[in-house]
Amino acid sequence: MINPISNVTQPQPVAPSTKQSTQKPPQPAASSDAVNLSNAAQAMAATLKEARETPAQTAKEAQGGDLQARRLLAKEAAAKPAAK
Repeated sequence: MINPISNVTQPQPVAPSTKQSTQKPPQPAASSDAVNLSNAAQAMAATLKEARETPAQTAKEAQGGDLQARRLLAKEAAAKPAAK
């Protein structure tokens, strides 16, 4: 047999407040997204950047004094067979 619940209280309606709120809504804090890469990740990013570099960029950097570009050009020149 099912018995009805008799001790349930009904919620009282709440009248809307007519007083205006003087508090300002919270403003979001200034976002400062920053990413810190580990040394290994920085090295990997530099390696990927160098791998995507065109031969023209490498030559330009070598002329500007980039030692890594100079080494790469020297390595490529040594790998080419000498034309006679």
